[in-house]
Amino acid sequence: MKDFFTQLSTLEQTYWIIALVGSAVFIVIFFLTFIGGADSDMDTNASEFQADDGGVGFQFFTFKGIVAFFTIFGWTGITCLNNGFSSTATIIIATIAGLIMMVITSSLFYWMHKLAESGTLNINNAVGVIGEVYLPIGAERSKMGKVQIKVQGSLRELEAITDELEDLKTGAMVKVSKIVSAEILLVEKISK
Repeated sequence: MKDFFTQLSTLEQTYWIIALVGSAVFIVIFFLTFIGGADSDMDTNASEFQADDGGVGFQFFTFKGIVAFFTIFGWTGITCLNNGFSSTATIIIATIAGLIMMVITSSLFYWMHKLAESGTLNINNAVGVIGEVYLPIGAERSKMGKVQIKVQGSLRELEAITDELEDLKTGAMVKVSKIVSAEILLVEKISK
């Protein structure tokens, strides 16, 4: 192995070192990711973001993206040099290939993050939504009931009160007019 390495030009040695180190780190990250030890690029605090917020968004410069860049950069450089490309062409092609791999890696982690987003309800998204009374609601806030409404793409059953002068019976159509507290909606009757 030492003879092989000493026969290479400085540029070839550089590409081999980058490719081997990048590949080794990539393999370690790959295995740690599957056993749950290396998800540092996706660490977020869900309480910092609203449920309808884009979250961290697309992150181009991450550790995994940089490792992917150097891994592909090194192997592409070796391949180009072995196929007789000039040093300049090799550097350009290897850089472009590495950048493409960074975009692919960043895109994959962005979409994986989107799939893993919290389903936490942002109660403010319920204002203006039309729903149906599930459990009767007492007139003038006298008795709490429940409504079924579709919020953030899923059907939810939430506690509700009303300022209407008569009770809202099961099956009545209502519109959420206000958020009273973190878990209670103020609804008003609408005609069917």
